[in-house]
Amino acid sequence: MNRNLLILFATLVIVLIGFGIIIPILPFYVEEFGGTGITMGLLMSIFAIMQFIFSPMWGSLSDRYGRKPILLIGIFGYAITMLLLGLSKSLWMLFAARGLAGVLSSATLPTAMAYIGDSTSEENRGAGMGTIGAAMGLGMVLGPGIGGTMSKISLQTPFFFATALALAALALIWIYLPESLPHENRDRVSRIRGPQFGPMWKALFGPLGFLLISAFMISFAMTNFEGIYAYYTNIRYDYDAQTVGLILTVVGLTSAVAQGFLTGPLTRKWGEVRVVKASLIGSAIGFLLMLTARTLATVMLTTSIFILSNAMLRPVVSALISKRTTQGQGIAMGLNNAYMSLGRVIGPAVAGVLLDINLSYPFIIGAVIMFIGFVASLAYLRDAVGSVDMEPISAD
Repeated sequence: MNRNLLILFATLVIVLIGFGIIIPILPFYVEEFGGTGITMGLLMSIFAIMQFIFSPMWGSLSDRYGRKPILLIGIFGYAITMLLLGLSKSLWMLFAARGLAGVLSSATLPTAMAYIGDSTSEENRGAGMGTIGAAMGLGMVLGPGIGGTMSKISLQTPFFFATALALAALALIWIYLPESLPHENRDRVSRIRGPQFGPMWKALFGPLGFLLISAFMISFAMTNFEGIYAYYTNIRYDYDAQTVGLILTVVGLTSAVAQGFLTGPLTRKWGEVRVVKASLIGSAIGFLLMLTARTLATVMLTTSIFILSNAMLRPVVSALISKRTTQGQGIAMGLNNAYMSLGRVIGPAVAGVLLDINLSYPFIIGAVIMFIGFVASLAYLRDAVGSVDMEPISAD
């Protein structure tokens, strides 16, 4: 990993530790204000709705003004919204803070992906995208445990600590991270993009079509896990925030190992396409295995198996999109993030409704979505560059 990617990695770890801190806390925070599973799902969805609307704008802004300024905006916005969450006194304040978080934090990940696209060769693109996945994994290793422990002080304390971490990341980017997009390579012609449903629809029939659908399916299925998991374990097993934090720490360690140490070697050996197919079927099985858990040990084991299967999907699909785009990296990553956000809009809302009906339904739906994705990938996804489209492979 070169120096600039190491700085970006360290910054994302700090930000995502802050994200990981609040994951085991948020369901209890919602419950304190009288919320239910549906409330939790909608709270996750409003964040994703704002990301869906604003991600393309931030992607095109990074193509015009460079990656570093947009990263700074995203991280500063994250710090502000964590502070607002900690100061919230009612459900409407939670929804307002989460909505604003979606607007501003949607600048961070697509811009970081575009930065990696600027800074890596095609051969190393998968490993580069795995850097983001590994940062997310480390955030999940360290964050939930810290958040669960801090919740013993108060439910608000983890939000304030996340604010401090985000400000530290802001300083790290400001001082040490150089710009990756030279002035001569910036797009000064195209207008700033907002949510453009026409181009999004048209992109489905181009070289990125199946990959964008895959990004949506992965995100939809994963938010059935991420959006309601802490709430689910509280209802089914009566786990408190500290126990949920412990589980998510083990999960995050599994994810970090998979993405940090397996993504690069496996994609270089087998190629991104085969890794995607194997991860899709493994994730479908993993969803169902989680429903069989009865003890804390088996909860940790089955959840880790699911995460191990799923961990490489997001960075590998992102790497394929980065490789096969015919547009700017910022626009491509903005589209990728928009489709992922669309999955996060629908996924948590559906999961919240299903959770209030039956605890198993979100996991069953997640398994079905992943299995459909696997079957579709056999027909629509192949190795040749530029051959991913919406027409199935012929038998000959």
